Amino acid sequence: MHGPLSAAWLLVALCAATGAYCLLRLRSDVEEQRRTAGGEALMGFGMALMAVPAAVLTPPAWTWLLYAAVFGAAALRALWAARNGAHHLHHLVGTFAMAYMAVAMAARPEAHAHHGGAGTPALTGGLLVYFTVYVLWSGARLVPATATATATATGSAAAPGWGDRPELARACRLSMGIGMLAMLLTM
Repeated sequence: MHGPLSAAWLLVALCAATGAYCLLRLRSDVEEQRRTAGGEALMGFGMALMAVPAAVLTPPAWTWLLYAAVFGAAALRALWAARNGAHHLHHLVGTFAMAYMAVAMAARPEAHAHHGGAGTPALTGGLLVYFTVYVLWSGARLVPATATATATATGSAAAPGWGDRPELARACRLSMGIGMLAMLLTM
């Protein structure tokens, strides 16, 4: 990834923190949280590794092929899981986008160090549109009035554990969507 060094480190920190929280969600008592947490942790840590500034670490060319293979396999898993729910379609698009970026970096490793693009390919533009819409939609779902109305209506006596909080999971997905936008913009 290229761009301002401080912005790149903020993206690394955001994605790593998101990946760490997703690992915490693997211990949840809620099956839905556990089902998606592993894939989201992979995305968070993968994005953090890919966002490390090239001025600090320029990985060897084979690293990008490894990323492409890992995220390609994750995309196939998400494709298989998409039979059961629409959320897995988002995972499919996200893992595909990561594999796409890794392939692009493997094809042009010098692009990791400095901006080498001449225009935006149609696929990158389509992914930018998708993640922009996803970020806006996810952000709208985090409106506090919704959470307050739900808590009041349920009258919950016990607070859920850290791994069981759907609003934190949504915030992590929003963070990863913003991170994906930042990474796609630098391509």
